[in-house]
Amino acid sequence: MKLYSIASGSSGNCTLVGSDTTNLLVDAGISKKRIEEGLEQIGTDPASIGGILITHEHSDHVRGLGVMARQYHIPIYATGKTIDALRGSGSLGCIDQDLFCPIHQDESFTIGDIRVCPTAISHDAAEPVAYQFRSEGKRVGVLTDLGTYDDYIIDSFQKMDAILLEANHDVRMLQAGSYPYYLKLRILGAYGHLSNDASGELLGSLLHGGLQTVMLGHLSQENNLKELAFETVRQRVEQTAEEQGLTPPQIQVAHRDRPSRVVEL
Repeated sequence: MKLYSIASGSSGNCTLVGSDTTNLLVDAGISKKRIEEGLEQIGTDPASIGGILITHEHSDHVRGLGVMARQYHIPIYATGKTIDALRGSGSLGCIDQDLFCPIHQDESFTIGDIRVCPTAISHDAAEPVAYQFRSEGKRVGVLTDLGTYDDYIIDSFQKMDAILLEANHDVRMLQAGSYPYYLKLRILGAYGHLSNDASGELLGSLLHGGLQTVMLGHLSQENNLKELAFETVRQRVEQTAEEQGLTPPQIQVAHRDRPSRVVEL
């Protein structure tokens, strides 16, 4: 399997998860042109995309969805309430209704040779989910846009070989920054976003001997720094790995405005 972030940040998100025969996008929150350019960099034809899996309806996750789905006739997978929110927003333009494929939290389905399981998350959207993928004996997770986590999340994302995990903000930067108070409360709240510290703590609960790569994603442009996210999470992960006698996974930070290195499993 492969994991490839085309863009990941508060301004737009799009991730490719693929096998030898199947390519899927998680979200399409950047322009069609940028998605096409990102796919071209790894020799992937946009017409080969077997589905676009939407985590939730916020614009930084669906900005390019309508035009991608129309041009390449790609099925759109999302929870029922997310589909209703997308239809109600009018932001997608005219979409063939047959392209919408309703899915359900905790009910797995298959696209090509990839088994997909949507996992409920805590975020201020209609019915948001994260995704787990299984193929070729490997497991990949894409887990962003959650204000908090619990045993359900920890249990759901055990035994991953690679994971793209949110490290949205540094709490101190956010508190001292220019955002209005209500927005700071939203980001820090249970339906907001994971901080660097929380991301490191969650990874500590997900560590096992087979976790090869962690990609930190959805970093805030205003309230985080790539180096700060990396160091905060790295220190927590390496400490936990040492305590458990494990080799720590490789950690990288997904770029906000350009594709990141492909993770091959």
